[in-house]
Amino acid sequence: MTKARLLQGNQACAEGAIAAGVKFFAGYPITPSTEIAEILAKELPLLGGKFIQMEDEIASMGAVCGAAMTGAKAITATSGPGFSLKQELLGYASMAEIPVVVVNVQRAGPSTGLPTSPAQGDVMQARWGTHGDRAVIVLSPGSVLESFHVTVTAVNFAEKFRTPVILLLDEVIGHMRERVELPEISELNLIERKKPAVTPENYEAYKPDEDGVPPMASFGDGYFYHVTGLTHNYKGLPTQDAKIADELVRRLNTKIDDAIDEITLYTEHFLEDAETVVIAYGGTARAAITAVKKAREQGIKVGLLKLITIWPFPGHIIKKIAEKAHTIIVPEMNYGQLVGEVQRYAGMDRVVPVNRVDGAFFEPDEILAPIIAAQGGDK
Repeated sequence: MTKARLLQGNQACAEGAIAAGVKFFAGYPITPSTEIAEILAKELPLLGGKFIQMEDEIASMGAVCGAAMTGAKAITATSGPGFSLKQELLGYASMAEIPVVVVNVQRAGPSTGLPTSPAQGDVMQARWGTHGDRAVIVLSPGSVLESFHVTVTAVNFAEKFRTPVILLLDEVIGHMRERVELPEISELNLIERKKPAVTPENYEAYKPDEDGVPPMASFGDGYFYHVTGLTHNYKGLPTQDAKIADELVRRLNTKIDDAIDEITLYTEHFLEDAETVVIAYGGTARAAITAVKKAREQGIKVGLLKLITIWPFPGHIIKKIAEKAHTIIVPEMNYGQLVGEVQRYAGMDRVVPVNRVDGAFFEPDEILAPIIAAQGGDK
């Protein structure tokens, strides 16, 4: 029987990684993500895994890429300043199609900012932090229990789509504690990366299957192939051929875009008759649902769309909501990042941003106020 436990969000994230089969962690301590490293430093060696504290975040990202290429499920964790340092190797992992998970427990910035205060200021960096065109999967849990399940999903997505996956927590979720009942590992649906079905002599490391994802051999298994951040052919060898470059860059995007329905995770609350809709994610969604319930008590027809998948952005879901709602409210602990994407699909005049950039968490009444103000129809 599953026992109830009092867990912190960062602890649930670490346990989710272990449950998903992660066997390697490399990182560097940084508030407010350090508990993830501390827990995995203790637990991974007991399970036959490896923990390495690296000299910095750049080296940490290189280490998890190397571990993943040997066949290990690999993860690292950091916060804003460290996440900035990881961007070059995140781009490399995207181009070389290396499955890794990067946890970013966000804190207030810019720069070192407020190290112990919450924020959601890395949403756009998660999408566009690396140069060039590549698709990205970014997930954001809104509770301690979700931190466990979404970490498992992040590892699954990395392995299935052969891509880095970013897990955006925030300090609120990372450090809060809740009563949870975690499932047994046998109850989880775990995904392993595709292995080659051909002999080493016939293996082409970047030749995709019909789903756009190439099978991945592990270094040390007898399959030789070249890995580079340069544009490359199916064998992994660098090339300047424009046709090959076009096919590769498009495939890096379409293998994610074509699976958007599978990747898009969200929950709906009171949307059936909602004339006003709040769209929120992460820790902010907790204040948002309380605000929505308070408004419902006053007879206001309002609902909440709580996003778990941030990227690829679920524009098709926003479009459907915009067909019914006259006002969409987007609270964020930043100056306004995801709200721009909502406006792109719902229209500028119908979307109301609500922002905090002071390192403080939302009070429900801060979200309730614009809900009440929205009454009266189209704006």
